[in-house]
Amino acid sequence: MKNLLKISLMLLAAIGLASCDDDNSYDDPGLDVTLYNISGTWKLDAWNNGEALADGSYVYIEMSYRDGNKFTIYQNLDSFGPRRITGVYNLYTDESLGSVIRGMYDYENGDWSHRYIIRNLYSDSMTWIATDDPENISVYTRCDGIPQEILDRYKDEIEAEEEEDK
Repeated sequence: MKNLLKISLMLLAAIGLASCDDDNSYDDPGLDVTLYNISGTWKLDAWNNGEALADGSYVYIEMSYRDGNKFTIYQNLDSFGPRRITGVYNLYTDESLGSVIRGMYDYENGDWSHRYIIRNLYSDSMTWIATDDPENISVYTRCDGIPQEILDRYKDEIEAEEEEDK
């Protein structure tokens, strides 16, 4: 009787192990695209459909949902020298496109040149695709903050804005 019980238990264990699915193709759905989940500091790693930035080039974007959906961009791509650009952004859902982000620069400098579909949002990365140009793809990675040497260039400007906010 004891042998029958042992055999039965071993048979059940064998059936249990044989029925396990070894399919390791789990597709992580990522995070929901929300103001909270995109908030933080991001560095542009690739653009124009996957091209890496040229050596010495950078784009950082800080996004904050707590303070009226404000953004600050630090970049040296499209001008003679580095620039610090501020404004506000908005997130909305388009029925056919999904989550879309758009922005407007401060000081009446207009809207971003594109609206972007946010895809593949994870805790450490996200992809933006221009709604009007599917070849315009930007890949961002989350970072701990703007490098200090970049912030030092704008120290006076940042302090002045902090005084205005008080």
